[in-house]
Amino acid sequence: MTAAAKPDEQYMREALKEAEHALASNDRPIGAVILHQGRVIARAHHQVRLLRDPTAHAAIIAITQAANALQSDQLPEAVVYVTQEPCAMCVGALLLSGVARVVFGATDPKRGACGSVVDLTGNERLNRRLVVVRDVLAGECHALLRKATTSAQA
Repeated sequence: MTAAAKPDEQYMREALKEAEHALASNDRPIGAVILHQGRVIARAHHQVRLLRDPTAHAAIIAITQAANALQSDQLPEAVVYVTQEPCAMCVGALLLSGVARVVFGATDPKRGACGSVVDLTGNERLNRRLVVVRDVLAGECHALLRKATTSAQA
């Protein structure tokens, strides 16, 4: 395990706590945490059903919080931890906000835009790139998503 893996796991556990909040609200259990200069500046969870807003993804809400915390529309030193691979909308927002790095847990074979369905993070036609770290605590992230599926079927 690399030295960077330990902090990545620590902050992914924080994102998993946020995902638990979404599950408790009967929403898709996805959580996000944004770190800036060693400090958590944003925490959010999926609120699509709660807000009846298809754009209320955890990463989008966290980006808004982080921008407000820094009073800037750019987050160049920020690291985003999200429990599931971001979709195209979220990757677009991450690229536009200029975050340095995104770390995710579970892959998303239906909507993932960091390589599962499409890879927008390294597209040479775009003016920005994102460093991506995949599969951090993937087992725990997938288990939480399965728990939500099982609960919905019960």
